[in-house]
Amino acid sequence: MRRYGSAVLLLLTGGAVLRISLFSDLYLRYVQAALRPYLIVSGTLLILLGVAAAIRAALHRPEEEEHDHDHDHEEHGHSHSGSPRVAWLLTLPALALLLFPPPALGSYSAGREQAQLAAQGAGTFPALPAAKVLDISVGQYSSRAIYDTGHSLKGRTLRMTGFVTHGSNGTWYVTRLVVTCCAADATTSKVEIRGTEATDAPQTDTWVTVTGTWLPKGKLGTDGAWPPLLDATTVTQVKQPADPYEKR
Repeated sequence: MRRYGSAVLLLLTGGAVLRISLFSDLYLRYVQAALRPYLIVSGTLLILLGVAAAIRAALHRPEEEEHDHDHDHEEHGHSHSGSPRVAWLLTLPALALLLFPPPALGSYSAGREQAQLAAQGAGTFPALPAAKVLDISVGQYSSRAIYDTGHSLKGRTLRMTGFVTHGSNGTWYVTRLVVTCCAADATTSKVEIRGTEATDAPQTDTWVTVTGTWLPKGKLGTDGAWPPLLDATTVTQVKQPADPYEKR
């Protein structure tokens, strides 16, 4: 059975990659949507290599394996029969990914990011679309609240979705992780929520949609404007979206 170790490892890894990319949207927890075709191709190739390795192992005659085993005894003076058993442990991570994909990054990752210092200065931003209630990403809101000298958020009713993180003295935030390519390069955007009682703050990592208006804070283009504030009128708990990350 040990002859099939590499084949099983390839098949499990390929199956795990295809499970998260071809048969579900779980891949969005790790990479951007544009990389899905590459994951599917990679998973398919791993499956094909695993099948080829299994066929090769099946065609390998037992007497040849016994001859190689006896030759190892003569050349090295001791048995290596324990090593293949240890190698089977390599299948455990692939099996775990296949059966139990890890969750998306959340409050723990967001909490590791230090408060962002404004380094790009202030300036004007393009006009926002006309809408009674404007859907805006947490990252876009943060950028405009901190840097926009045109005050494009002023007087607008805004709606954003993110997961909940908590600060000191009862403060809480709507937070999103922003990625360029994949989860490994994620950075944090968050908005401090005002207008709700601290006792009404949702639990950490709960996903919510918040509607409200911009509250100016600090001097634009400085670290005093971070984190931006939102005067919330409604807070609604929602399911985690299929794609939990915002894009740059």
